[in-house]
Amino acid sequence: MSDLSEFIDPTVPPSGNGCVECDATGAWWVHLRRCALCGHIGCCDDSLNTHATKHYEATGHRIMRSFEPGEEWFWDYRTDSWADGPRLAPPEAHPKTQTVPGPAERVPSDWQSVLAANRGED
Repeated sequence: MSDLSEFIDPTVPPSGNGCVECDATGAWWVHLRRCALCGHIGCCDDSLNTHATKHYEATGHRIMRSFEPGEEWFWDYRTDSWADGPRLAPPEAHPKTQTVPGPAERVPSDWQSVLAANRGED
């Protein structure tokens, strides 16, 4: 695997406990991803707004890491493949008490139907 150290800054803490853009607009997410370069937290591609991918597209920050408890994997958007990376500045995941999807107070009761409709599965 190639050296990706120029695309990862292990000293930068995450931007918060939730998707930056979803928090700003009152939206909800399925899972969270963390930019390995700047710490931006965005929602995953299973979420309605796909803010982690949009962050990559806007910034070129190609490496992200899961921000889910117990998950330590990295993803390289440019190569569309798994990547290796170091431990990142804490916290390494959102709080275990935070619901998935979340945050609980913003997730509609029919969230699975909402996601299916968004994917065109209705």
